[in-house]
Amino acid sequence: MGRSELDPAIAARLKRNADGLVCAVTQQRGTGEVLMVAWMDDEALHRTLTTGRATYWSRSRAEYWVKGDTSGHVQHVHEVRLDCDGDALLVVVDQTGPACHTGTRTCFDTDVLLASDDA
Repeated sequence: MGRSELDPAIAARLKRNADGLVCAVTQQRGTGEVLMVAWMDDEALHRTLTTGRATYWSRSRAEYWVKGDTSGHVQHVHEVRLDCDGDALLVVVDQTGPACHTGTRTCFDTDVLLASDDA
């Protein structure tokens, strides 16, 4: 992670964790389906805002990754919102193919920890 060209007005609103990261919740445009959760630093957010492609910071690989560059499962960004506390981003995308690295549509498909009888 290095120096970023993120707009200073946006950067001033971010509340980063100890590693300089902000949680990014990715949601499918139109349906509201939550696809995944990843992490962004200032530079990843800057790249996302300027390219229209979701760019994240990989904590395990310590590098930037543009969703879909390897898999072809691209996220075209339509909207980015900052939550009221400044510590989370909502990234609204059009997802091509599965969002999860396991091959499922979302990263929340498999284990239901609590299900309402009304569902």
